[in-house]
Amino acid sequence: MTNTPLTRSEAKDLTRRRLIRAALEILDKEGEAGLTTVKVAKAAGIAQSSFYVHFKDKQDLLRALGDEGGERLRRAMREARRQAREAPTELESHRDTFRIPLDAISRHPELLRIQLRARHDPSSPLREFATETAKAYRDHHAADLAALGYTADNERDRRRLEMIAEGINAATNALAIGHIEGRYPEIEEAVDVLVALSRGALRWLRATQTGS
Repeated sequence: MTNTPLTRSEAKDLTRRRLIRAALEILDKEGEAGLTTVKVAKAAGIAQSSFYVHFKDKQDLLRALGDEGGERLRRAMREARRQAREAPTELESHRDTFRIPLDAISRHPELLRIQLRARHDPSSPLREFATETAKAYRDHHAADLAALGYTADNERDRRRLEMIAEGINAATNALAIGHIEGRYPEIEEAVDVLVALSRGALRWLRATQTGS
């Protein structure tokens, strides 16, 4: 039995993924300060010069990590919200919409820390990327709320959907960091709080839209 040789494109993609895996492992162990192109290339088992075939620099690598991880997480969250929308009496489906991001952040917390720092640092080369990433989460969440039947027919309603989405996302990030730091050891307690915050916000939204 013989192995089929990889095409050039497949080999390039494989090397890129080795670099991404190596970078995540270094971030998890050493944080952003420990992440260098030299370390990543060495951990991936490639020459440092080959690193630059795939990424311009460390910042480009961090954008790729955020892009790939963020896209997977947003897809998983949207699927969980879809299932919760189609089975509104299934409490665990609703809880999954919060459990999924908490678990994901807890696996690779440095990615969130980097993006939060970048958003508030005007000199950060990642600031625009971090801002656009936060917008993507907000827009996805707001669109999913609209799919539940909350109206977004005027500027006020759209703004309120976005504010609720942004508030819940910020609370999720804060509780995930609290869990990572050991202040909130039980993920399920954090899920309880997020469910309560979400339900309270949606009750308020329903009341304001009914009365408008």
